[in-house]
Amino acid sequence: MPKLTKRFVDIVRPAEKDVFHWDDDIPGFGLRVKPSGVKSYLVQYRQGKRSRRMTLGRHGVITADEARKLAKKELGAVAHGKDPAQERADDRQAPTVGELAADYMERHARPNKRPSSIRNDRQMLDNQILPKLGAQKVADVTRRDVESIFLGLSKTPYRANRVRALLSKMFSLAVQWGWRADNPVLGLPKYQEEMRERWLRQEELDRLFEALDKHPNQKCANIVRLLVLTGARKSEVLKMTWDQVDLDRGVWTKPSHLTKQKKNQHFPLSDAAMQILASIDAARGDRSAYVFPSRLSADEPTQDIKRFWQEIQRDADLTDVRMHDLRHTFASHLVSSGTSEAIVGRLLGHTQPQTTRRYAHLADDPLREAANRFGRTAG
Repeated sequence: MPKLTKRFVDIVRPAEKDVFHWDDDIPGFGLRVKPSGVKSYLVQYRQGKRSRRMTLGRHGVITADEARKLAKKELGAVAHGKDPAQERADDRQAPTVGELAADYMERHARPNKRPSSIRNDRQMLDNQILPKLGAQKVADVTRRDVESIFLGLSKTPYRANRVRALLSKMFSLAVQWGWRADNPVLGLPKYQEEMRERWLRQEELDRLFEALDKHPNQKCANIVRLLVLTGARKSEVLKMTWDQVDLDRGVWTKPSHLTKQKKNQHFPLSDAAMQILASIDAARGDRSAYVFPSRLSADEPTQDIKRFWQEIQRDADLTDVRMHDLRHTFASHLVSSGTSEAIVGRLLGHTQPQTTRRYAHLADDPLREAANRFGRTAG
């Protein structure tokens, strides 16, 4: 057998079928010459009762000396019980981050998350994660790869933390599915987020309700009134159905599929909220299941009131107010009036006390007012 040197490889000629030349120094190291003239280096070895063959590279892309070094490495691995050909095949078939994302959406997001959360996940995948990692093998993603995405979002800390949470969940599932051994996101610190603290003061509330009273679209006006009076999320009010409302007991039972915590919530309605719902019930004629049916179909709820809210903000001279701030307004006024955090948390449907604790400093207001009253008397 020849020694596979550059000189030998250069002069060997093709035949009518594949021809193999085996090196006389390294058993299992060979050269395959195809009828087309393409020459490739390879190794052949036995793994148990099976004979395996693996291509190292084409002549011209790698040199004879480079192929010899690769052959020694791969055959050395075989001597230690490994199967390089199978490992290479497994690597080619290993799932990519793009495939992980698809399975995450199908197996976790769609069965467990709300439509709005699914849309947010899809946006983060399409805009931040897949352009950077989509083609990469799940098992090959490093902590540095994750950090690069995270650092690139440093100017938007809230978005960065949401992307971090999504990546962490995806790789946690990858570990459970046996796609990799660890989660590269664990230990990556979050950015500090400045919590939004915007709610309507009493004078702003007065202007809001005055604008609502004057607006010709009273269906949308009632949606906003209930957002203020219940502290509910927009989706909960828009999808409210009459079978959720007990007008006799004054209770709104929010079903688990509409709540963030995926649990049924029983909400006691105030007299003002009850009056609104009773007036809607008395006036409805289509008998739709929805309290606020779509104007296009009684079988569908109103989808959004974004344009109406923009008009109301203008009419009431409200700036920098989102509809979700009405939920903060509900909680803030309760805490300021002396209502305990525990009760406010239950009304908001919070399961964690720290979620409600962001309003704790407002509890100082009635105490400060009491102290001021004494100060005025003592002075």
